[in-house]
Amino acid sequence: MAQSRFSRVGSAVASTTKSRAPRPKPHAARRQGSNTSGEDRSSGFAANWRSWVLALLLIAGVVVAVLHWGDVKKFAALVTHSKPLWLLAAAGAQVLTYVALAIEWALVLRLAKCRRPFGKLLGLTVAKHFADQMVPTAGMSGNVVLVDRLKEISGSRPVALAALIMTIVGYYASYGFASLIALALLWWHGQISWVVVALISASLGLSAAVPALALWLHRKGAKAIPRWLRRIKAVCELFEMISEAPTRLVRNLHLIGQVTALNGAVFVLDGLTMQLCLFALGLHVPFGIAFSAFIMASIVVTLGPIPMGLGSFEAVSIGMLRAMGVPFEAALSATLLFRGYTLWAPLIPGMFAARRQLKSRKRTGKKKSRASGRG
Repeated sequence: MAQSRFSRVGSAVASTTKSRAPRPKPHAARRQGSNTSGEDRSSGFAANWRSWVLALLLIAGVVVAVLHWGDVKKFAALVTHSKPLWLLAAAGAQVLTYVALAIEWALVLRLAKCRRPFGKLLGLTVAKHFADQMVPTAGMSGNVVLVDRLKEISGSRPVALAALIMTIVGYYASYGFASLIALALLWWHGQISWVVVALISASLGLSAAVPALALWLHRKGAKAIPRWLRRIKAVCELFEMISEAPTRLVRNLHLIGQVTALNGAVFVLDGLTMQLCLFALGLHVPFGIAFSAFIMASIVVTLGPIPMGLGSFEAVSIGMLRAMGVPFEAALSATLLFRGYTLWAPLIPGMFAARRQLKSRKRTGKKKSRASGRG
């Protein structure tokens, strides 16, 4: 009934408008109609592609969980035969990693004077971790989820993009520092080789290049695109979107330092988790050994193309622990426990978080389509 009244009022207004306003020329009307349809198609694509990404991530999560169910069962078996207090401490260390990331985004939103519900930010950390693990893009694949969700939370796309740039800068800056610390620890334990130096050098190059590229793209915008790429509208829109981030946030050195420190705390907590897993097996190993083994395994995962680093992380972690005096059985069990905490345990809540976001996007899309239909 409300729609029928609205349509009658609309038709009456339209008829009076037509009688007063001059009629457009036929060719102009056709041109205007074609432009409108093109804009509708582009806006529809922009609204739906993130939903496709989330759906594909959910499918990938189910496939990976099914194919590697044996690893999940091994983790459960190790938990039953380990010391429970150390296992609880390891779980607490992992929870703190998500808290640190949520605080990082809350700092950006606070500086931008936007709403920052901590519970939603904490759930977003799980969803982003799930997306990053599903697609091997050096920690970048969860950025689609991050921007999309932060835009809903803050109500501002420029602020969400600023949080993304800060996340990239802080992550790779702290990653470079962690790589240097791991190099020093490996030198102290006499485990320096040309392979270690090559991997850490590549990690340092990546840690310097990615933040520099993000800040350069933000400053240049579409001007950074080569002429032959400017013909592609989607590329131009992407670069212009990056430049929308407020400069007062992206160039804030104090904020960059805080974000880098929080990301560094995440690396320290991950190394602590590895050490606590060794404690749970009855082996008291210094923090430096656990931290350097974790960082070297993470470097291989970051530089490699294997989703979630399945197999590559385990091989490097076990090899580094074994080289620094940890027995093979303990190194294997500790690595499997660590992967259970950092990979398999967050997988289920991450899938639920991505599924909830997908439903939220569908509800938002339906509301927009109803509003446009009424208009």
